[in-house]
Amino acid sequence: MIGVIETDGDYAEWAFPAEPGAVRTARHAVLGKLRDWGLDSVCDVTVLLVSELVTNSLRYASGPIGVRLVRRDQATTAPTGRPALLVEVSDPLPDPPRERVATPDDEGGRGLHLVAVSAQRWGTRHGKTGKTVWFELALPGE
Repeated sequence: MIGVIETDGDYAEWAFPAEPGAVRTARHAVLGKLRDWGLDSVCDVTVLLVSELVTNSLRYASGPIGVRLVRRDQATTAPTGRPALLVEVSDPLPDPPRERVATPDDEGGRGLHLVAVSAQRWGTRHGKTGKTVWFELALPGE
């Protein structure tokens, strides 16, 4: 069952159980909120990257997976000085994921590389009960 934590204003946060349907449910929740915000221009890339990061969490974590969106419309709220969308995916595992180069025959290993080449900034940080992988996308036309 999805746990909606907050979806008002420029902020949305959900908690998903580490179950097979979590990736699909997270995609739909994120897509719905981005459409509510009128951010159709970043829907595809955001949903793809969220899918990759939630899949990583699902593969290795046994606890809840958190997804958080923050719309930074005003230039002063984003570190880059431009409007941006901050996306965070958290899980209870303390070890940060490692970006690696996947060979053409590998079935996995491309998720963090996709994040790295698609986002204007990304990183990881430790939390009280695990880690967060985050990325930031520029909001074009704002």
